[in-house]
Amino acid sequence: MNPADEPSGLMPAGAGGTPPIRHNSREHFEALLDAMVARPDERSRIAAQIERDFGEVRAVMVLDMSGFSITTQCHGIACFLLMIHQLRAVAKPAVEMAGGLVVKAEADNLYCMFEDVPQAVAAAREINARLEQVPPVYPDSPPISVATGIGYGHILNIDEKDMFGDELNLASKLGEDVAEPGQILLTEAASARARALGIKTRECGRDMHASSLVLARFELR
Repeated sequence: MNPADEPSGLMPAGAGGTPPIRHNSREHFEALLDAMVARPDERSRIAAQIERDFGEVRAVMVLDMSGFSITTQCHGIACFLLMIHQLRAVAKPAVEMAGGLVVKAEADNLYCMFEDVPQAVAAAREINARLEQVPPVYPDSPPISVATGIGYGHILNIDEKDMFGDELNLASKLGEDVAEPGQILLTEAASARARALGIKTRECGRDMHASSLVLARFELR
């Protein structure tokens, strides 16, 4: 980073014997946010710096495990936690095999990042295939399955441990609220990218959400 672009009060890399602040580290991100709070008149400039330092074009995938309510009611929270543990054990190697990264896990959701849409699609398909081989926790409990949303576009990548962006929000909406168990849905941008690279999709609906947002959803063919 160009020192001239650093907000005053942000420790320069290596100053005072401290380790260098990495380009997209959480510390650097929070320091820039603190600077935006402290100096409102510089917010536009600092926001542009955040975009430069953390902005990337990536494919993102959000998995939401199905069956929380019925599993918890029938077998208790410990059973559901075991299912989450099994899901993560299955999903992480499948994501890494496709060249992706599990950025974070929150409850029964997984947030993953890839270089491009084909890798995300490959990981989603592999996870579904692997989950079909996982036996239920109890004979009468539902099998582990996930609903998947995939997006593609500009995000902020915070040290490969967190990420933000419109396409992530849309992918989360698809995975958590729209997709059925075992279904892989793509945002409009992800579908366009997939089709450009020879992956067939079909439009399967549009939803209106808050702020007049239109969420188009596409399914793999």
